[in-house]
Amino acid sequence: MDSRVQRHAEIIVDRAIDLQPDENVVVSMPPAAEDLRVALYEEIGTVGANPVMLARGDRGIGTDRATRAYLQQVDAADLEEPEHLLKLFEHADAAVVARPHENVAEQSDVSTEIGAAYAEAYRDVLNARLETKWCLTHYPAPADAQLAELSTEVYEDFVYDAMLKDWDAVEDHQEQMVEILDPAEEVRIVSGDTTDVTMSVADMVTLNDCGTNNLPAGEVFTAPVPDSVEGEVLFDKPVYHQAREIQGAWLEFEDGEVVDFSAEQNEAVLEGILTTDEGSDRLGELGIGMNRDIDRFTYNMLFDEKMGDTVHMALGRAYPETVGEGVEQNESAKHVDMIVDMSEDSYIEVDGEVVQRDGTFRFEDGFEE
Repeated sequence: MDSRVQRHAEIIVDRAIDLQPDENVVVSMPPAAEDLRVALYEEIGTVGANPVMLARGDRGIGTDRATRAYLQQVDAADLEEPEHLLKLFEHADAAVVARPHENVAEQSDVSTEIGAAYAEAYRDVLNARLETKWCLTHYPAPADAQLAELSTEVYEDFVYDAMLKDWDAVEDHQEQMVEILDPAEEVRIVSGDTTDVTMSVADMVTLNDCGTNNLPAGEVFTAPVPDSVEGEVLFDKPVYHQAREIQGAWLEFEDGEVVDFSAEQNEAVLEGILTTDEGSDRLGELGIGMNRDIDRFTYNMLFDEKMGDTVHMALGRAYPETVGEGVEQNESAKHVDMIVDMSEDSYIEVDGEVVQRDGTFRFEDGFEE
């Protein structure tokens, strides 16, 4: 076994979920991640905790092929909350999820309508998982390397360079951005002549993603006040959702809601996201990517949203930890991240002051006012 897989498992158990003796942990990942599953079980056994295995992610009912077969046959009206899976997560202390693929397009012929109904039926399961000590991570399967247009070896190097870092040092560096954003009232994101959007973050909580819930980590993120978002955004990086690629997604916001939208490719998929439920046409997250070891787009949002010189905004559900006391939380079955390249002709403004220009933060060398 690759020694990097063992190190990955150690970081998950020791840092990301801080697993303790006798705790119950759900390991949710497909056979494509078998080496990581084995390494995790070894680490869990060393701790003295109690694992149980699922064949897919937090909302999964099986492998990608099995899930496709089910969704091809079931009626959307018959999709109900799976109480047995909900009970599993309600009794878990921790959860580790990875979603490598054997075929990244396995569910490309599942309708957007059934996909939305599926997400809605599993909403409480997702919420229960997020109430545990959870970690979402990745294993470099060949199908994901192919999607990234990389050889398996190069993709493995890319994945582990992004994940096996000194996360204490990352935490210290990113905390400088947390100190700027956490007490802020308003954020403005400008990129070229296609993106100019403002949002209130007053009383929201800014989190430092530094090797706990996500591996790889490498972002600072918060939640906007749901009805405060104004302006337009062109997401110039693709969105890969339900095995379909959305290109050139453009959104216009008024009073927090999307009032107009378009996409150069798969606009119907974007529309399916926006019409899932009452909260899916509002933003639930603003994130600032700071992991510069993620230096290329790979169609894996777990990595792409952390990419240096980017920001991302998520339609749908806000993470409860980012919502301040007494402030409305955006609720939705969806949480779909979309990315804006901030490397050129771009800036982030916090309470009227530019804090990042063309990807460089004001606390870094090379920043220009």
